[in-house]
Amino acid sequence: MAQYFDQLDKIAYEGADSTNPLAFKHYNASEKILGKTMAEHLRMAACYWHNFCWNGQDVFGQPTFNRPWLAGGDAMQQAKHKADVAFEFFSKLTIPYYCFHDTDVAPEGSGIKDYINNFAAMVDVLEQKQAETGVKLLWGTANLFSNPRYAAGAASNPDPQVFSYGATQVFHAMNATKRLGGENYVLWGGREGYETLLNTDLRQERAQLGRFMQMVVEHKHKIGFKGSLLIEPKPQEPTKHQYDYDSATVYGFLKQYGLEKEFRVNIEANHATLAGHSFHHEIATAISLGIFGSIDANRGDAQNGWDTDQFPNNVEELSLVMYEILKSGGFSTGGFNFDTKLRRQSMDRYDMFHGHIGGMDHLAMALKRAAALIEKDFLSAAVAKRYAGWSDSLGKAIQSGEHTLQSLAELTVRDQLDPQPVSGRQELLENQLNLVLYR
Repeated sequence: MAQYFDQLDKIAYEGADSTNPLAFKHYNASEKILGKTMAEHLRMAACYWHNFCWNGQDVFGQPTFNRPWLAGGDAMQQAKHKADVAFEFFSKLTIPYYCFHDTDVAPEGSGIKDYINNFAAMVDVLEQKQAETGVKLLWGTANLFSNPRYAAGAASNPDPQVFSYGATQVFHAMNATKRLGGENYVLWGGREGYETLLNTDLRQERAQLGRFMQMVVEHKHKIGFKGSLLIEPKPQEPTKHQYDYDSATVYGFLKQYGLEKEFRVNIEANHATLAGHSFHHEIATAISLGIFGSIDANRGDAQNGWDTDQFPNNVEELSLVMYEILKSGGFSTGGFNFDTKLRRQSMDRYDMFHGHIGGMDHLAMALKRAAALIEKDFLSAAVAKRYAGWSDSLGKAIQSGEHTLQSLAELTVRDQLDPQPVSGRQELLENQLNLVLYR
């Protein structure tokens, strides 16, 4: 088949002085940072859905992207055409991973048998494409939110038949992910929430969702899938409230159902801001709870209250995120997936490259700045100094359970404790941070 992106070859690293818009200025895959290459640190992926399934249509306007594989015709032939273009893009972008939903790569057809047969045929195609190009699967997932049957959710749906249909999709998507060598499996409950409490049984829906996740864990171990199971938090949109609101909420849910050792979180930057947090906060929270897994790298628009999925370009924020990740030992099975889409006015086919090149360069810039923070690490030194008392005898005794409220009250009076406030030196640390970020 003729190449779709026929006007360019592979994107190359040309350095910061390059004026070529179709070249990397900062992302040099083989450059070593803190003992690992950039590629090993960042583990970047491009998504199937926004890049190859969206036609530029929104609720106010018609499609703006002329994507031949989205035109009418035989659905399976168009799916194969889409796969050809997708892997051409991945290869020319030189990105090591990709991610997909089941219905991104295969048409659903007119019923469950069509879905199973179509998806199985396309998994054969994806397996061949991976072998030909060397592109690997970061994670797979099932789309349990687009079809009208999921209007009231999938696992949390009031109809057990919908629950069963969703379980069937996850069964096949997990099997496909394992076969394709996927390093994670993601569950995003896009509609696992409620529109109104007037018709919702919160206890019942949470119980259903808990059982669904337990079944996923059981199947993971049954088929011998060695990757991580990831839950992707999101607070709202499309539903009024969703059960996986943020990392802390997900952790509480996992604890309730005894699943905290089985799942991690896939954090999306734009979801973090919709929850009223910073991206940095969500990463640090997940790491502190021991459930950090992977990242959907994007950004929102501060003036819009919905999920805009723009390419990440805030190097300062990304640097702090990378700092947290590096401090915790880096990714294990996760990585940075560009869950990003072009603006509707960016309708040239090569705009897909411009968006991803920028995102990859911005992550590379953030990695280098985070490495500089690690090498000096005045932030860790300041934190250690601030909490030093907890390494002394009193702090250790409190933490180990040697004290009760009464014994602490007696000690405070006996020793006439009179602690004085100590400066947190926030402004100093902000100044020092910017000297590294903008050197």
